[in-house]
Amino acid sequence: MLLSLHLPSPSPSSSSSSSSSSYHTPSRTFHNQPHYIKFQTSYRQNLRYLQHLTVIPPDALPDSDTIHRIFATINLLKSHSLSDSDIPRIAAAAPSLFSSSSAAFSPDNISAVFHFLAADVSASSSESRGLVLRCPHLLLSPHPDLCLRPTLHFLRDEIGLTGLNRPTNRNAHLLNTRVEDLRVRVEFLREEVGFEYEEAVRALGRLPAIFGYGLESNLRPKFEYLVGEMGRDVEELKKFPQYFGFSLHNRIVPRHLHLKQRGVFDVPLNKMLMWRDDRFYSKWK
Repeated sequence: MLLSLHLPSPSPSSSSSSSSSSYHTPSRTFHNQPHYIKFQTSYRQNLRYLQHLTVIPPDALPDSDTIHRIFATINLLKSHSLSDSDIPRIAAAAPSLFSSSSAAFSPDNISAVFHFLAADVSASSSESRGLVLRCPHLLLSPHPDLCLRPTLHFLRDEIGLTGLNRPTNRNAHLLNTRVEDLRVRVEFLREEVGFEYEEAVRALGRLPAIFGYGLESNLRPKFEYLVGEMGRDVEELKKFPQYFGFSLHNRIVPRHLHLKQRGVFDVPLNKMLMWRDDRFYSKWK
């Protein structure tokens, strides 16, 4: 109906011709239809596309400027080896990238993050894609000079970590952690556990997962159990910092109590925790 209202008017010469020739053929009608009809069709198609990617809610009706901004972000991401199938994962973790607010994201910042991953982290296109997919919040980082680059220098130059370009969950989330939060773990090992700075750095280099462990929910309870309930010396932690990587309730406590009930107190931490269940429980029945 809308299309019929905007058909070109017949010319005088055509009015005298037969009725069969007084109208354009369907193909010519569509070819000559007004531009805004094409825009309306494109708008509906764009809505379906964005809804399919879960970038916008099914009932959303964003204006054309918002759609333009969203498409600019999607095209920018796709220019860095991301695909349509990757967009829903990014949208779920970092929806503000596709916000209707023009100030919610900066294409320049997004480009700067990918440049940082390529130039500073030495990540290939596929590795950069993998890091972003494992931690989409990387794309929300301020300029790399403010957060990402100081974190990289700390991890690489002070802690001595290598292979940060590999697209693992650990690497992606470490790169996205502010250097101030990383230093908290160093200070914990120094001030509460009793490590020297070099010993703390060496321990963190051997077990970088410590950077992701909470102080109150993980590190401090394990340390207190080690020295309080188990009566172990801090020197054992220096030799085996991997102790912090084992579950307190599912591994450390049950095995300690098992040995204590049998009067065994001289088992090194690594044997106590790293041995498989069958080997451990058959050794100390």
